[in-house]
Amino acid sequence: MKYDVKKYTYRIEWSEEDQAHLARCLEFPSLITHGKTPEKALKEIELVVAESIKWIEEEKGIVPEPLGARQYKGNITLRVPPGVHRQLAMLSAEQGVSINQLVLSRLAAA
Repeated sequence: MKYDVKKYTYRIEWSEEDQAHLARCLEFPSLITHGKTPEKALKEIELVVAESIKWIEEEKGIVPEPLGARQYKGNITLRVPPGVHRQLAMLSAEQGVSINQLVLSRLAAA
């Protein structure tokens, strides 16, 4: 299968310690590159991702699917301590919404 490195999710940040822009790919969390500019850092991480995909395919491994191409069901199972559950139940009752609506509104705002 052919993978398009442009479809993966990248993050670029400034590192004061390294005096460089660091680039990461969320689907390949162990990879990191750097560059003098954000554009150079992005170019470097895309090259490393392309090489990683090539290596994984040669080794008959499983190449991560880009986050944007994945299908999501829309449900999350979350376990919380009983005290937190109680607080959520009380807060949702005060606001006149379900716990699900309360948590969803807080997540959407984040």
